[in-house]
Amino acid sequence: LYYASDYFDLMYRAAETLIERGLAYVDEQSAEQMRARRGDFTTPGSDSPFRDRPPAENLERFRQMRDGKHPDGAMVLRARIDMASPNLNLRDPAIYRIKHARHHNTGDRWCLYPMYTFAHPIEDALEGITHSLCTLEFENHRPLYDWFVEKLGIFHPQQIEFAKLSLSYTVMSKRKLKELVEGGFVDGWDDPRMPTLRALRRRGYTPESIRNLCARVGVTKFNSLTDLALLEQSIREHLNSVAPRRMAVLQPLKVVIENYPEGECEWRPAINNPEDESAGTREIPFAREIFIERDDFMEDPPKKFFRLGPGREVRLRYAYFLKCNEVIKDPASGEIIELRCSYDPETAGGKAPDGRKVKGTIHWVSAAHAVDAEVRLYDVLYQMENPGDVPEGADWKSFINPDSLSVLTGCKLEPSFGQAAPGDQFQFERLGYFCVDTKDSLPDQLVFNRTVTLKDSWAKQRDKPSR
Repeated sequence: LYYASDYFDLMYRAAETLIERGLAYVDEQSAEQMRARRGDFTTPGSDSPFRDRPPAENLERFRQMRDGKHPDGAMVLRARIDMASPNLNLRDPAIYRIKHARHHNTGDRWCLYPMYTFAHPIEDALEGITHSLCTLEFENHRPLYDWFVEKLGIFHPQQIEFAKLSLSYTVMSKRKLKELVEGGFVDGWDDPRMPTLRALRRRGYTPESIRNLCARVGVTKFNSLTDLALLEQSIREHLNSVAPRRMAVLQPLKVVIENYPEGECEWRPAINNPEDESAGTREIPFAREIFIERDDFMEDPPKKFFRLGPGREVRLRYAYFLKCNEVIKDPASGEIIELRCSYDPETAGGKAPDGRKVKGTIHWVSAAHAVDAEVRLYDVLYQMENPGDVPEGADWKSFINPDSLSVLTGCKLEPSFGQAAPGDQFQFERLGYFCVDTKDSLPDQLVFNRTVTLKDSWAKQRDKPSR
């Protein structure tokens, strides 16, 4: 077996070895006939009429299967074990089937393929796997795993079973994930809403965060549902220590600082990462016209809204105190399109010489220096906390979250983002952690994916039920 020319040749030779030893046979029964003879947990199965064929005849039939002389489903190769075994997996399981289909690696070279339960132990043995870790549904397959490696006389790994990692609001079934891809519910296997590794990487999840999650969850034989918040906290903790801070305005509202000199610009120092002194500082431009988040202004703010409002004063991050003097609206729609404000030049760096206090601090971007970008905000793909709780008769796809993706265009970012490359990760101050998309982003058309949000105390306050 160790000298097979390729993977499928290796598996084929392993099957031939079992046939030659009288441990496998070609069965020409239909699937329905084999199912009827298999029995159940209360009754033993009955032998196939082809079970006692001599090895030479089985080898000839198996080579005919390989050479494409029979259609799909005409016959299968079965392991010859024990049709009376209390473990149904040992009742002469199928180990090879005919399938006339083009393979993505080998093309049309093969028209029969090994079953997973046959290939699994052989692959483990030949790769020197000492402990093969499987999920709990393979526990009843372990005797079959052991049977194959013992009968073939190859290295014997130890199969160990543990519970699957199941995340709340997350579909993990490969069959269902395939339906999502093929049904167009997502944009491929690397769609950042998917739980695949390539999708998590594209969304900005790091290897460290995933390993941290696995360490926290641990290995157990108890099936449980892990809160998605645990994964989100893992990536927050990692990115908090390594991600550079930047300012970005996702839903821009223009602000004109009327008492700031026209045509002038100053560069304000900003910290790259307060958790890492070695990350140093950068300079960001401040000028007469800036953008702030539309959500950071309310015309009639409630009591605990400490951001900008008419006649109110806030602190601009790394800059000055800002006061709103006038609200400009679109005459037709009534939408707020601009704020006229004034700044206090004595409050550079965010401190007032007279000692007056300002509770709110907001981020901003200089309008003249802003870099435009598209930002994609991702939410859970599945609305039901436990995907296994779909009511009987209901279509699981009806619980897909229609708001799992929001695309924002015309976002304004500080000019340092002009150097951002695909895969780069940042904390957008006050907004969350984001990464440059590795698939759609271009140097002159930046696309950012939100990895995870920051905690938002105002959102919690806003969503409290009124008394």
